[in-house]
Amino acid sequence: MEKMRADARRNRAKVLAAAEEAFAVDGLAVPLDDIARLAGVGAGTVYRHFPSKEALFQAVVLERLEQFAEEARELATAEDPGEAFVDYFVRVIRQASLNRAICDALAQSSGHAFKAGAGDDFRAAMAELLSRAQAAGAVRPDIDGDDLRALIVGCLAVERYAPESRHLVRVVVDGLRAHQMAGNKS
Repeated sequence: MEKMRADARRNRAKVLAAAEEAFAVDGLAVPLDDIARLAGVGAGTVYRHFPSKEALFQAVVLERLEQFAEEARELATAEDPGEAFVDYFVRVIRQASLNRAICDALAQSSGHAFKAGAGDDFRAAMAELLSRAQAAGAVRPDIDGDDLRALIVGCLAVERYAPESRHLVRVVVDGLRAHQMAGNKS
């Protein structure tokens, strides 16, 4: 019995890895049979672990969001909260822009990654980094978590659809910095 559980865990891990690879390129458009083939398992194995392609998509996205959240939690005690926040913000955008599934999920506020409290760890960890950067006077105080999410989605669109305009993410980052407010009292 223990052997089957170990096999099941290995198969689930294979399916998740294959799905992450496939969803990164094609988003939800990828057929489940292609994921099963990539994982080296049958479609029935995929369905035993995930009742639908949407459930598999959500599992892949949530796993990646949890990795992002863990990175943010590790930075929560950084010596320079402003730079930790900015570096993390840019890194999330760069990494997520390479993964269509993450872009799609982040763009859908009521969609796959964010329904029923999913993604809360990521949002909370981002909010903590933002709050610490604001308390340090490094990030403008008029930005909240919802604003931050909207900025991430906008930056992801720039990264994915106008990659030659990479400087635009820096424009957004410069606008987040607190020193930008002093010169612009409008």
